Amino acid sequence: MNSIRIRRPDDWHLHLRDGAVMAAVIGDTSRHFARAIIMPNLVPPVVTTADAKAYRQRILDVLPAGDRFQPLMTLYLTEQTDPDDVEEGLKSGLITAVKLYPAGATTNSHGGVRDLDKAMPTLERMAKIGMPLCVHGEVTTPEVDIFDREAVFIDEKLDVIRRRLPDLRITMEHVTTKDGVDYILGADRNLAGSITTHHLIINRNALLVGGIRPHYYCLPVAKREHHRQALRKAATSGDARFFLGTDSAPHVDPLKECACGCAGIYTSINTMSCLAHVFEEEGALERLEAFASLNGPAWYGLAANEDTILLEKQEQPVAYPAKRDTEAGPVTVFDPMFPLHWTVV
Repeated sequence: MNSIRIRRPDDWHLHLRDGAVMAAVIGDTSRHFARAIIMPNLVPPVVTTADAKAYRQRILDVLPAGDRFQPLMTLYLTEQTDPDDVEEGLKSGLITAVKLYPAGATTNSHGGVRDLDKAMPTLERMAKIGMPLCVHGEVTTPEVDIFDREAVFIDEKLDVIRRRLPDLRITMEHVTTKDGVDYILGADRNLAGSITTHHLIINRNALLVGGIRPHYYCLPVAKREHHRQALRKAATSGDARFFLGTDSAPHVDPLKECACGCAGIYTSINTMSCLAHVFEEEGALERLEAFASLNGPAWYGLAANEDTILLEKQEQPVAYPAKRDTEAGPVTVFDPMFPLHWTVV
């Protein structure tokens, strides 16, 4: 197979940042994707519907002319989140989901939830009104090894929430472990998972072998090879509970290449090429549309996109820039460490 036409994909987990970086990177998403769930971990975070409305307008203000892209806004859950504001955001059509960051779990998450009981009134309201909860599934207690944080979160936090609020729809975002895949497969309802482009391609060797390579550092951190294989099996299975959420997260190089570098990998520009490569390797190109274009909308109660994109495999490798230049500095583009021959035409 040298070409495949699929419905236009969506990205169910995207960081656009703000200001100069956002202005430089948004076109890499809007060129191929119709919609994206926008992460709220700005400084300051997007905690109210009014914040989300203002951020959405800033996104639309820098959208390339002619691109028909819909940002789907989220709220950053805190222990002070107002359930009435969440409900109003849903009713207005502005807010698609609420995001749970355990405090300290990732970039700009210091204002996240420390005590789930204090956030429970909001979670109870969300279960009642049908508002999805997107979860960064890691514990942050220092005694837990960073490679075990997702598995421990499932046991100690996520399972508690689900047993307490069985009607709450939860997206376990950027699943990175076989534990996460198995937990989703074992759920009878109200649980799904997004999988990133880069976690289908790299394991922790990419970060650590031959020297520390900061542009492969992300949170949740890449895990062992058997976890990567479990993710590939899930993504390419066609199972409706798994869909694309790139977690594309641009940081300018000085913030990555330093003594305490930021977590995040920028994949928006070459995600579709990478995915076609992965699905072809797995003998599952016919299921790429389900993962990238169908399962996510179905989970969030939206129609799949009507228009399509065409992916073609070419003889010569696709030339992607090594950097995306911004007025704030260069952002390094994800290098999958193999040539990419699939491209959107």
